[in-house]
Amino acid sequence: MAYNTKLADKIREALVHLPDVEEKEMFRGVCFMVGGKMCICVSGDEILGRIGAEAVETAIEQNGVRQMINNGRVMKDYVFVGEEAYLHKRDFDNWIKLALDFNPQAKASKKKK
Repeated sequence: MAYNTKLADKIREALVHLPDVEEKEMFRGVCFMVGGKMCICVSGDEILGRIGAEAVETAIEQNGVRQMINNGRVMKDYVFVGEEAYLHKRDFDNWIKLALDFNPQAKASKKKK
């Protein structure tokens, strides 16, 4: 899987203070699970953030941000964030905050048997 390892390291560093973070390879990259729920990922050079449908509506108005579409289906809680939208520290920190703020409301996926 080819993904931006420097970006992944930056996200690891931003989440290091949390007690329950797990990494899983998915979405052509690495996802950071917080509390057993997918929170934020690195896919290629983009951040894939699970920020909630309300935040998505505002987020997609920004340059470099687009809603996630998986197999033709719009994923209402997720956005892909291109480098131009997370290049500055305050912007990067905001994406982390949005994902962490939504995490308590996010539903955990069903466990596979």
